[in-house]
Amino acid sequence: MRIKSTALSVALASAIALSLPALAQTVDGPTVEWNISTWGNKRAFTAGMEKTAELVAERTGGKFTMKIHYGEALSKSRENLDGLSIGAFQGASVCGFYHPGKNPAWSVLTLPFLPFSDWNVSRTVRDNMMKHPALVADMDRWNAISYMSGLIPPNEAMGRGKPPATLSDWKGMRVRAGGGLGDAMEILGAVPTTVPAPDVYTSLERGTIEAAVFPFTYAFSAYKLPEISTWYTSNMSLGVTECWIVFGKTAYGNLPQQYKDLLEDIKDAAYEAQIAAYVDIDKKNVPVFREKLQELVYTDEQLAELRRVAGQPVWDKWVAENQDKFDARGLLDALLAEIEKAQKGT
Repeated sequence: MRIKSTALSVALASAIALSLPALAQTVDGPTVEWNISTWGNKRAFTAGMEKTAELVAERTGGKFTMKIHYGEALSKSRENLDGLSIGAFQGASVCGFYHPGKNPAWSVLTLPFLPFSDWNVSRTVRDNMMKHPALVADMDRWNAISYMSGLIPPNEAMGRGKPPATLSDWKGMRVRAGGGLGDAMEILGAVPTTVPAPDVYTSLERGTIEAAVFPFTYAFSAYKLPEISTWYTSNMSLGVTECWIVFGKTAYGNLPQQYKDLLEDIKDAAYEAQIAAYVDIDKKNVPVFREKLQELVYTDEQLAELRRVAGQPVWDKWVAENQDKFDARGLLDALLAEIEKAQKGT
């Protein structure tokens, strides 16, 4: 009986061990300390990065650590790629439209009205596109490699003053919007500007801009825009702003293979944390927005007109402006093919 019991215990223990998630396993290696540069405070956007740092330390028993520096403590938001290129820090958040000249191919992801229909499609497409040679080449110029997308949700607008109840009301409005979203707003007659996120509150308060296009809803609350705004849109779904986490290529290359493997192993958990943060903040923010601000809901006819005048024309303009820099048409076609493939897989 004793032997049988022991054998049963061993078998049971083995079964339990096999059923434990990979995250419970410890990875041994040298002591490595990384500094990560970002802007703003802790918020939904930083959840994926924070989960990555948490799991890296946990899985290595504290031997591999990532210290996240908020509030542009290490670098201005527009200069994170520059800092990575000289090895000033080992990782950073990057938003492409802050510096479109530094990463022109990445702007394909900011084109308006791309059909990122759900979180799974968004993640799959953006992960796959990070491996595209044109996007890889953009990062190579800055001695950087892409790790994961910030999975920015679709953008809406928030502002003060006369609300743009009709599409014609946007004419002449000064709006914080970048990339293809800025081009779309310009077609509506607005005057787009690429004010960095930390400066939007002051710009809106002083009247330098009259509205800001931001990911719904976390960015509005993160930068406290509801405090000084009077209205917001809830169904324009202009498109996404591509921001992502990058690592210095030299720093990443110096990691032992087990740490590189670990970064891949924990990516699913980091994405899960990122998505959960967005979902949770929406549940909190939407009721508050509706209580305090005027919600603008455009009709199906208005949305169809918006997409007609500011969708495909912006895509065509983007191709024409970038074709001499890289195969812009081929890149856009690759993106649309990835979206179609991902949608069929959901």
